[in-house]
Amino acid sequence: MKDRLDSKQLHDMWAELNMDVKLHDQLLENSGKTHSRNFLWQKNRPKAMLAFDRALHDSHGQRVAEVIEHRKAGGKSIGSFCIYLPDEITMAAKVLNIPLCGGTGFSVNYADKILPRDICPLVRSTFGMALSGTCPYKTLKDFVVGETTCDAKKKTWDLLNFRVLEVPQKKNARDRALWLAEVKDFASQMESLSGASITAASLREGIRKQNRKRDVLNAINEFRKLHEPPISGLDALLVSQVALNMDIDTFLETGKTLLDELEQRAAKGVSAYQEPGVRVVMAGTPSPMGYAKIHAAAEMSGLRVVIDESCTGLRYSRNNVPEDLETVDEMIEAIADRYFEVDCACFTPNIERRDNLKGLVEEYRTEGVIHNILQYCHGFNIEAGVMDKMLSEMNIPSMKIVSDYSQEDSEQIKIRMESFKGVVENRRAQ
Repeated sequence: MKDRLDSKQLHDMWAELNMDVKLHDQLLENSGKTHSRNFLWQKNRPKAMLAFDRALHDSHGQRVAEVIEHRKAGGKSIGSFCIYLPDEITMAAKVLNIPLCGGTGFSVNYADKILPRDICPLVRSTFGMALSGTCPYKTLKDFVVGETTCDAKKKTWDLLNFRVLEVPQKKNARDRALWLAEVKDFASQMESLSGASITAASLREGIRKQNRKRDVLNAINEFRKLHEPPISGLDALLVSQVALNMDIDTFLETGKTLLDELEQRAAKGVSAYQEPGVRVVMAGTPSPMGYAKIHAAAEMSGLRVVIDESCTGLRYSRNNVPEDLETVDEMIEAIADRYFEVDCACFTPNIERRDNLKGLVEEYRTEGVIHNILQYCHGFNIEAGVMDKMLSEMNIPSMKIVSDYSQEDSEQIKIRMESFKGVVENRRAQ
């Protein structure tokens, strides 16, 4: 879709989707202020980041119009919540996957009509938007696919009668067999929904495009290894957040433009940072689009987030699917294996995540680890202890931040970040 919608056209579109347009305007105003506060204080951003700023704002506007156009042309779309859903398969079946994870505190209280207050803010934010009439995707999907990565999600799927992908909790042979069966069933569901058969050619193309998306994200991460990264951790996070929602061809084109600029900046020694800083890994729970509070507090305090270990980081972009397979069955099995390697905290034991984090600390020459834990995310919160034992053996300091989508604790978190920076700098001096 080439033509951009003006303000009146956008409001008419939201009204046709039976949204609460007035409340939605308040949400957009709140989101715009939050984005400005978290991102636009940076003085030396790559110029190409303007396109990703716009893509974030377009997620409730121009991107919605693209989904409407897809559906008017006979296409189908589904909603999802997790990076375990295999996009290669949805693409091959000509189905649009719309990530629905909310990242705003604006809508959290609206979920209290049906959900407890003391559960994951991501779940409450997402369903708060649907219940308040501020989610433009509520009516633009044929069904929603959940997954079994946490109890709060599982019980919410039960409550709302969503389809569910069963993600095993261990990684033995029997667990792999279960996951492969789930992926095969999902492929059949996508064929039934769209009426289009998944062929070797269409699945190979889906694999190729998803691999190229991951290649873009991983190429950006390569620049973050430099002594003076040409892109900040904040902006790298925004690119990864936008990648989940943006039309894939548009993302690949926009990502190439950014990579070209980063290469030029790196060649000239241009840094995204104005002051010296401490290199850290941001580990733990995802930061969905609209939520960058912890990253902003870290980088405002003189820390440099040089890699993200989360589901909006390397957990999403790590590992490609082989592109030289011949049959649909071979490709589906390879896709299942690729997603089975994702090291979510729902697995036990989670030796893979421990080893992956150790590798990141060494590869990105980091001096500390920030555990970014979303409130009530017990898996990642408890697992931080396992990670800390390993980090202690490496003589790498760490700090755990447990928070939600509100902004009230931002200054307190910044103070803790500044203190952590001091701890690392004192270690340097010694």
